[in-house]
Amino acid sequence: MNQEKIATKPNLKKRILAGLIDYTLMFGMLYVMFIYFGVKTSNGYSLHGFPALLTTIIWGVYMIGFEFNFGGTLGNQMFDLKVVSIRDTDNTSVTFGQSLKRHLLDIFDIWFFGLFGILLIKNTKYNQRLGDLWAETIVIDAKDEEQFCRRFI
Repeated sequence: MNQEKIATKPNLKKRILAGLIDYTLMFGMLYVMFIYFGVKTSNGYSLHGFPALLTTIIWGVYMIGFEFNFGGTLGNQMFDLKVVSIRDTDNTSVTFGQSLKRHLLDIFDIWFFGLFGILLIKNTKYNQRLGDLWAETIVIDAKDEEQFCRRFI
């Protein structure tokens, strides 16, 4: 991919708000799972068996499935953010593997109130988080004509 074919902006406010929406949904789902299926312990609640597995499945379907099928999660879509592949292929759509890579590293990107992810977004060439760097993806504002990833065959 030629560098001249990629133009990004940090979109920091939108990305933070989109992340807050997505992880509020995820933690809300987790809270419901703990209330209805959790086992009370001395430290609170814990999940075992299928309910524990179900939380991981729901996370995967929401985070990875939405991004793979629609170019972004609900939070991203609310703010016109689109995840785009910058691999040297003829398609800018994110693959399942790329989305999986992006979200496997979410824990590091949101670590310490998102500071690590914010620092990376502000200091990498294409405003990428750690997951974006590994997955070879960028996040653009689909409504901003100054941001793009163009393919020429």
